[in-house]
This record gives sequence, C-alpha cells and structure tokens, in this order.
Amino acid sequence: MDRSSVIFGNPMRKKDVKAALKKQRGFVKKYSDDRVPGYHLAAEDNSVIGETLGVRNLVLSDKPLELDPNKSIIIGNIRMGFGHYRISMAIASAAHSMGLTPYWFDLNSFEGTTATKIISAQNDLYSLGSRLSQKSRLFNRLVWEPMNSEGFRKLTYNCSDQAVSELMTGLYADLPENIPFAATHVWPAQAAIHAGLKNVVNVVPDNWPMALHLSEGSLHTVQTQSSYLGYKVLRGMDKKRQLKPMPEKDIAYTGHYIDHELVSNIEADCARRLARLDSGRPRRYLLTIGGAGAQQDIFIAVIRWLIPRIRREKAALFINLGDHYNVWETIKKRIPELEELTTEHIDDHAETSAFAAAALDGDVTGVHAFCNKDIFAAVYSTNLLMRATDVLITKPSELAFYPVPKLMIKRVGGHEAWGAIRAAELGDGTFECETIRDIIGMLRVMQTDSSVLRFLCDNIVRQNKAGAYNGAYEVVKLALGRK
Repeated sequence: MDRSSVIFGNPMRKKDVKAALKKQRGFVKKYSDDRVPGYHLAAEDNSVIGETLGVRNLVLSDKPLELDPNKSIIIGNIRMGFGHYRISMAIASAAHSMGLTPYWFDLNSFEGTTATKIISAQNDLYSLGSRLSQKSRLFNRLVWEPMNSEGFRKLTYNCSDQAVSELMTGLYADLPENIPFAATHVWPAQAAIHAGLKNVVNVVPDNWPMALHLSEGSLHTVQTQSSYLGYKVLRGMDKKRQLKPMPEKDIAYTGHYIDHELVSNIEADCARRLARLDSGRPRRYLLTIGGAGAQQDIFIAVIRWLIPRIRREKAALFINLGDHYNVWETIKKRIPELEELTTEHIDDHAETSAFAAAALDGDVTGVHAFCNKDIFAAVYSTNLLMRATDVLITKPSELAFYPVPKLMIKRVGGHEAWGAIRAAELGDGTFECETIRDIIGMLRVMQTDSSVLRFLCDNIVRQNKAGAYNGAYEVVKLALGRK
C-alpha cells in the first residue's frame, strides 16, 4: 500500500512523492533490492541481557522461524546511537516482567541485507553530524540544530522515509501478521506495516513532535502530554497548510519508557540516596558518554571540577564510556592525574553487574570507568549504575526521562531540548545547562546544598505514584490489545 502519497488524510504534493520515489530508486541502485526473495530468521539467547530481560536475538537463518504470537513480542529497533536500544531494553524488560519472551529485531544487524546497508550509512552520517555540531558553532547553528528541530519535523520527510522503508520488508517474511510488534524506531514500524503486520506499536522517542517519527497504520505511543497534543494535530509539520489531525485510534499517551528493574525499585533507590545524604557519604555522580562520543570538553570540565572533591572523599564518579574506549584514552591524556584515582571495569559485564549491585548499599570512593565493546553491555551498564548513583549527568536524550536525579548538560540536536524541559517541569532533573559555566554552577549547588537532591528525589517518588514512568508496561499492553 502506498504510504507516501497521503499521510493521515493529508495529500502530498506530486513533486514530493516523485522525490521520495527517486530516493527509493537511488537506494536500490546503491544498495540493491531484496524485498522479493525475503529472509528466514532464527532466535538465539542474548548473552548479556538474555538472563535479566529474557531477550532473544533474531538472526539470519536457512530455516523458517516458528514463534507463538500469544507468548512473544517482537522489539523492532535499530542501533543509531544508544537511545533506541535503551528504549528497546525498557520495552523488553516490561514484557519479560509480564511473562512474554521479547525477541530483539535489529534491522541494522543483518549484514549484507538492503536494510542494514541503508541504516548503517545513515547512522554514519548522523554520528558525523553530531560530532561536527560540537566542534563548529557555525555548523551547529546553521545546519545541525535546524535539521534536528525543523528539518525532520516536515511531513515531506515522512513521505520520503515511507518510500525508503519499503526496501526493508524482506526481513519480515517469517513474522506472523498478528504477532505483537513494538518498534522503537520509525523504520522498523514503517517496514512492519509495509510487510502486512497488524499489531504494530510505534514507540515514539523524545518530546518534540516530528514527522520523522510517523508510521501510519501503527499505534503511536508518546511519553508526554505535550507530545500527545503535538502529534495529534501534526504540529508544525507543514507550515503552509492546516493539516488533518491523527485519528484517536492512532495515538496514545503512555508515560516514560522505563525498565521494570528501575520502576519497581524507585522508592527504595531514592531512600538510599537520602540515607547517603544524611550520613555524609560521598556524593555519587554518573557521567554517560553517548553513541556519538561528542561533548568531550564538557566531560573534561566536569571531571576536573570533581577531582579535588573525589580526593577528599566528598564525591565519587562513575563514567560509562559505552563502547568508546578511544574516548577514555583521550580523556586520560588531557587529565593525567585521573589515572591514579581510577579503577577501570573493561569488557566484563558480570563484574560491572556485581559492582553495581554491591554499590547499592556499600561504600564507593574514587573514579570508576566502565567500557564494553558489546553494545548491549555498553548501554545496559548505565541502567545498572544509575540505581546506585545520586546524580546522573547527561545530555537530554532518552536518559532525560529516567527516574534518577539528573543534571542536564547541553543537548546534541535541537529535538533534545524538550527532553530537558520535561525533566525540569516534572522536577526530576534540572533545566538544560548550556554552557560549561552553567554546568559547573549547577554541579556546585548539587554538591553543597542537600535540599536540591531531596527535592529531586521527592519529585521522582511523587511522579512514580502518578504513573509517569509506566510507559514501557503500557506499550506492551497496547501491543497485546491490538490483536
């Protein structure tokens, strides 16, 4: 079915449809077209999050896949940065807690297929743009910010994406049409609809409505009330005409997409934070380095400010480098004194898990650096560590929605700004601190004024009682209910 010509009852201009089809033909010429042959899949245990979250990976196979739609849910995703994997883990965790087996269906993991070739190329471009935006204020102001806040917002972008995602359907041949399917990126959702699946939930990230995230034919879930209203009326997606709104059946507000392990321990973890505060133990900070590896100057400034406090055991620092060990080497060269203070936890997920568990009630001092070349371990390490931390220092990406006190540093891309706004309004995180001076100023207050951490923890507990963090459970329920 043609999804490019009319989007939610809004006809697209012929020239835009023509451009979309031209882009599709260009990708076919460059990356081939494997829609017709299709592929077979097999399930294998995930060695990192298989036991904890029940996740099984879908991989290429010579034989058809057999699944029970009543006991399974497909988590359609792509690796593009860490954010989409993070949401996928939250959905998988909720599904596992509800007695389902989550199957990890990463369109960027099937080497040699058209889907993976296209997504890998686009991921490389996005990562390059993220890095350039941090190095060049001019590029950030004239190219990156406008593209991420307004370029991806246009309905014409969705017109083009719908044509491209048709090329990804060959990987869906083994999936039963009635199986619950939760997509944490729009391309798996669009391709699922093109492939004929009926129970597709499009798990929309961020907090800034963009046509980039539309997948007509699926149920769109959003994390915030403002995002619901923005998507409902397709806000700003075509500034030259009044658009018809999304039908009621196509959109739902769920709350934040958070893992069961975190939601079920919110009150206990906040109580631990306040107990550490009352006993004068070192304030614990968790610094995360995202998939693009940008913002190094900010990381350096934060670490340098913390080092004297770490030496006096007034602070402790966790650094999750993801899978970017090269970034760690650069940081150590710029801060030589960091070496003597740091314990490294490299490529050992079991040891990282044990450390995080012991840190819940045990004492922690110094600096602890975590890095793992396995993408699942790289992402999930933050989940493990945030339960034992007092303040998460992060850009307003998907981590902006997590139930842990947060210091928001400068965004990478205009669409992230509204993640910080959400956290600041809920009171579980700060507003976006855009300069190093602002970041260090907020860090100083968090270190010296105990009322700030109390305020954030109280708000997290309050928002949890209101259901603000139940989005992952709601997504699974909706996927099951659409059968």
